[in-house]
Amino acid sequence: MVSDNPLSITFIGFGEVGQTFARGLLATGGVRIAAYDLLLDAPNHAISAKATALGVMPCTDAASALRTAQLVISSVTADAAEDVARYSARHLIPGQFYLDVNSASPDTKRRAAEYVNATGAYYVEGAVMAPVLKPGIAVPILAGGPQAQDLAQRLNALGMNLTPVATTYGRASAMKLCRSIIIKGLEVLMVDCAASAAHWDVESEVFASLTETFPSIDWPALSLSMQERVATHGIRRSAEMREAAEMVAGLRRDPALVGAVADAQARGARVRP
Repeated sequence: MVSDNPLSITFIGFGEVGQTFARGLLATGGVRIAAYDLLLDAPNHAISAKATALGVMPCTDAASALRTAQLVISSVTADAAEDVARYSARHLIPGQFYLDVNSASPDTKRRAAEYVNATGAYYVEGAVMAPVLKPGIAVPILAGGPQAQDLAQRLNALGMNLTPVATTYGRASAMKLCRSIIIKGLEVLMVDCAASAAHWDVESEVFASLTETFPSIDWPALSLSMQERVATHGIRRSAEMREAAEMVAGLRRDPALVGAVADAQARGARVRP
């Protein structure tokens, strides 16, 4: 995949992840990119201008955008991942790759794979293991499926960072969501802790006590960072945690605690105009 024979990529969903990946991939000169997002159905939506400014072709027709791609990257929200795979399967053709980087449960990924693979296209499970803004396309992504190794070689040559962890589906997402239970849970616990400490004017004492127990952590800085993460990404994180709750329920364990984390992430999200 060199610049005189660019890889044709279509993003389904063009939010933070899609835009960040598109920017990084286009900088390599080895791709051409189109994008479809539900927001593009609205006339003159800002996302169309963002796509054009990046050098991405905004599409209002998802079907044609899917058919012309060698690689489809699904980067929507966790709760939409399966529906997008089901819809995309109507328009995929044999030999295409379909990389699903949504933070969905192992069972959701398995069902999505069935839709895609039935068309002769190749479903690759992806689990993004860190926020994407700073590392960009170098963010660690765990990959799963029979074609994970092949796609990893192709995309890593363009600067991406895919690590195949299984030839079956579900393992990569399980690794992601098990970690997310801790990370997203800590975020909302910290939000409530900081708010309560601030109300009672005991922040310095609380953080000092936490530092005694966990001296390697800068608790005041972590508090601010986690509050911002929830405010900025709470809606997306909430959807991810509902997928984690589905994973836990599938083990015949009570998913109430994970569901409560999902609710708290949604409550803490900053309302956008």
